[in-house]
This record gives sequence, structure tokens and C-alpha cells, in this order.
Amino acid sequence: MIKITLPDGAVKKVPEGTTPMDIAKSISEGLARNVISAQFNHTVVETVTPLTEDGTLTLYTWNDTEGKKAFWHSTSHVVAQALEELYPGIKLTIGPAIENGFYYDVDFGEHALSEKDFQKIEQKALEIARGKHDYKMRSVSKADALQYYKDQDNEYKMELIENLEDGTITFCDHSTFTDLCRGGHIPNTGIIKAIKILSVAGAYWRGNENNKQLTRVYGISFPKQKDLTEYLELLEEAKKRDHRKLGKELELFTFSQKVGQGLPLWLPKGAALRERLEQFLKKAQKKAGYEMVVTPHIGQKELYVTSGHYAKYGEDSFQPIRTPKEDEEFLLKPMNCPHHCEIYNSQPFSYKDLPKRYAEFGTVYRYEQSGELHGLTRVRGFTQDDAHIFCTTEQLNDEFKNVIDLTLYVLNSLGFNNFTAQVSVRDLDNPEKYIGNTDDWEKAEQAIINAAEEKGLNYVVESGEAAFYGPKLDFMVKDALGRNWQLGTIQVDYNLPKRFDLTYKGSDNELHRPVMIHRAPFGSMERFVALLLEHTGGNFPLWLIPIQAIILPVSEKHEKYAEKVLNSLENHEIRALIDKRNETVGKKIRETELKKIPFMLIVGEQEEASGTLSVRRHGGEDLGSLSIDAFSDLVTTEINSTLKSF
Repeated sequence: MIKITLPDGAVKKVPEGTTPMDIAKSISEGLARNVISAQFNHTVVETVTPLTEDGTLTLYTWNDTEGKKAFWHSTSHVVAQALEELYPGIKLTIGPAIENGFYYDVDFGEHALSEKDFQKIEQKALEIARGKHDYKMRSVSKADALQYYKDQDNEYKMELIENLEDGTITFCDHSTFTDLCRGGHIPNTGIIKAIKILSVAGAYWRGNENNKQLTRVYGISFPKQKDLTEYLELLEEAKKRDHRKLGKELELFTFSQKVGQGLPLWLPKGAALRERLEQFLKKAQKKAGYEMVVTPHIGQKELYVTSGHYAKYGEDSFQPIRTPKEDEEFLLKPMNCPHHCEIYNSQPFSYKDLPKRYAEFGTVYRYEQSGELHGLTRVRGFTQDDAHIFCTTEQLNDEFKNVIDLTLYVLNSLGFNNFTAQVSVRDLDNPEKYIGNTDDWEKAEQAIINAAEEKGLNYVVESGEAAFYGPKLDFMVKDALGRNWQLGTIQVDYNLPKRFDLTYKGSDNELHRPVMIHRAPFGSMERFVALLLEHTGGNFPLWLIPIQAIILPVSEKHEKYAEKVLNSLENHEIRALIDKRNETVGKKIRETELKKIPFMLIVGEQEEASGTLSVRRHGGEDLGSLSIDAFSDLVTTEINSTLKSF
């Protein structure tokens, strides 16, 4: 007999060889019908895998993230089989599950694939799925695995196998299809009821642009057709909210091939939006005791060698800048923190001077492959709302909680109210990924957990998500479409103060090492604006939007009154402009709706005679006739309802 511990702490004694599905059936037939994947002793297993030792077991259904992952990975096998049958001679590479769906990278050889082929691929895949084929795992020797793919002339799979140890290689079979696979499948293909091929894109083999470019086939699947229909409706809404589309329509930013890929150009309205966001945070930071600093866009290579960033990211960053002086090299700044460490090091501090809180809207540069670039969310140059706090160990808890307060203030002021806090810690199985000693890591991780608990945050702990120099608290925000994004991060760091030999004189007159907190409530201005655009659909909070109202004179003879209204609104600090074009009011209203300007102020003879405005809200609501003072009060009240004082 073996002991199986379930997530609720219950222990089941079962015969050796019992499967996860057997255990599901012993709990309830309803659970057994819905279980599609399992994890045993932190390893993903099949529902039919015999269990041969004591351990912890988690059963997954479609409603669990890991269940969806198994479902989508299993579908990638079915789609791969369909592709092989439709396009003989293609070479399969890898096909993992991703956040929403799956992809399979394929060398199509002489075959061409386009959107017109999607439907026949879906039909073939569903035809295979309806066969209710079981997924069966089997171990294969390295020699046999290599021979299998040698016979298929598939150099990609052979390369993968060459990097595996004999005795660890497994194949997965279903129907007439076999694939190199570690496991993690649903019981059979019949559970898959709906499949959609979403798109195709180019992808370099193993992510290396020096390798051959493959075709990446993206897809998604569901256990019910209704789920697919709902997902596609959500996708359509996401297309409408795509920040690249809205950014162009609202004239916020652009890109230029001459300037360079991944380097956004902010247009006047976008620059005004950014400036307002910066001033909003600067005002809160000032109240919280931060001091603004400015650092250069480049730094000597040695600076980033000292910090550890060069060893971690040097190969993926922009190449060093060489000066006329021999052996002198600079790098485009990939991080602000080493510069802030040197600012701290510029003068001696005592415990009475701490904490020191340095903040900067610092632009940094990181090389991203062209295929990875995506609007403002993945760029090569971006501005972080960075700050670094240097404090004593005794001050750490209060300082960390204060940063949580500031981050929550930012998120709530901008309508991101649905979030989970994630404590991102080390992967204990891969210590080589991190710098520093175990004691410091344990202290830092516990400090974050303590602060999260004291602030009453709803948090989860995620292993392996820490930065290389320290653990962090990430705010995982759910947007209006139900998508999860990481916004805002706070990190505890014992390592950089050691690397830069940062000290302060304690009350005992001895030198001590400060603790460093990294924080960025926005993360980066570029990515934050992109997510804010998609979350709001371009309908920004009234306090933030570049133009709050547009004045629409009925005819040319009412423009003088419109100018008077504009001056009055400016005195009330309301951002407005006049549309003087020789167009009908109806056309102006339609075009203003597309620009998502919150208020339209129509002025004609009646309004001029009474000194009022005919006010129309974006979306069509008619607010009637208001005086300028009444309209100003309306705007002020609405702003105050969303923008509280920190």
C-alpha cells in the first residue's frame, strides 16, 4: 500500500499501481468525469499513470490552469497529426501550451500555409479528435529515438534528443501519431470538441535568429463549442481595444523604420498623456518622501559587470559602445539600479539619514528580437518609473508596506481594481539562476510575505519567478476583458548593496550594509499606457485624458462665443479645444465620438444668448443645457470621484 496526500490534507491508502483516475473515482464519479490531468510529487503525470510511491497528488479539471495547459498541449498533438496528414513531408519541432491555447513550430518545406487553409486544418483535427484516441506514454532509448527521427529526416527532433539523457526520453502515441514528449495529456482526444487555428507567424528555431525560420501555427481548443464561441467574441472585442489600433486613432504614438524597430515616438497627445501620468506619480512620491534623480542613458560596461546584469543579460543587450580611447566600453543603460547605487555611494550616510528614496523616470534599452516586438508592450527602449530605497533592516517592513500603499494608490486611481498579489520567490531546484547567499534570500522572501500579510493582500506564492538578485511582489491585474497582466513590482535586494559595497554608520559607530528596495508601480510607461488603452478601450479617466472637452460651434458666427467659452474653461483648468472646421455639427459629433473625447459642448444662438452650453457626453448621453460653472463643477466632481489624494 502507498499513501497519497490530497491538497486538502486528506490521506488515502491505496494499492501500489493505483492511477490518479482511480483516486478520482474513489472520491466521486462526477470528479472522475471532469478530471483531465494530474500532478504527482510536483511532476505532471497522465491520469492513467500508475503511482508507485507515497506522495502528494493534485487532480486538475478544465477549470484549473494546469488542466487547460494539459488540454491545449494535447490538442497541439492532434493539430500536428492533422498537419502531417495534410502536408506530407513537413518536419515538426515543438508544440507547447501557452497562456491561451498552444502553438506548433513546423518546417513546412515546399508547402505554403495561409489563412485560407485554417478551416481544413480545423476540420481534419476535429475528425481525428472524434476518434477518442487514448494518449499513451512510453519510454524510448536514446538510440531508438534518434533512429526514429533519422528515418523521418527530422533534424530538429534529433537535436532535441541529443541534449537528453538516455533513460529520460519518452514518446506519446495517439491514433497513428507519435511525438517526442515529456507528458501531461488529457485521457483521450474525444474530450476536445472545438478547435480554432488563430494565426501563423514566423519563428526562428530555438529562438535564435541565426537559425532557420519556421512557421508557428497558433491555435486554441475547448471542451464545448459554446466556450469557443465566447472566446472568439472576446477576441473580436480585444481587436477593437488593441492599443496599436487605438494609439493610431487617438494620435498618441507612432513608429518609424528609419528611427528603428521597437523605438516608439510619442506624438503631442501621447506626450501630454505621459507627462500627466508622470506628474501624478511625482506628486504622490513627493508626499512619500522620495527625491528625484537623473542618470545618463549609458554607463561603463564595468558598472553592469559589478551589478551582475552583464553576466545575466550581456549577450542579449545592445553591443558595447566603444570610444576613441582604447579598451573603454559603454553600454546603453539596461537598468537604473546600478546608477542609483552609485548615487548612494557618492556620500557617507549614518542610520539617522536613512531611508534614502531615489526616484527617476529613467529610459533603459534592451535588445529584443524583431519577431518579439509588439507595439508598446515589447519595445527596445522604454521608460521605467523606477525608485530605489536604501534602508536599515529594521526599516524594511515599514518601507515595503509604504510602497504597497503607493502601488495600490496608482492602480486604484487608474481603474485597475481587480488584481492578485504574487510573491515571486526562487526556484529552489535551480539555484544557479540567482546571485547571493541563501540566508539573504530567505530573509528577503520572508520580509515580502510578512508585509503582504500585514497589508491584508490576497496573495499567492510563485516559485521561480524572482529576479536574479532578489524576490519580489508582483501585482497581477485582470483587465476589462478578463486577461491577466503583471503591473507594478516591488523587490527586496540584499545583493546589490554588497556588490557595490554600500554602507551606513550605525548607532554603534560601525559600518553596516543597507537593504535595497526596487519599485516601479507603472513598470514601464510604454507598457502601462498600452495596457491602460486596452483596459479602458481608449476611454481614459477624465483626469488623465489629453482633451476633456471639445467645443462645437453650430456655425462660423458662433466661433467668437466658442472662444469665450474656451478661455473660461481654461481658467477652470479644463482641457478643451474648438472644432472650427466647415462641417455639419452632426459630422463633428460622429468624429468626436471616434476620438473618445469625454464631452462635446455645442454652442449656437440659444447657448450664446443664455451664456450656457449644450452638453453631450461621449457615448450619446445628453446632459442638457448647463452654465460654464455648472459644467466645471460636473468635471471636478467626476475627477474627484476617481482621483483621490495620496
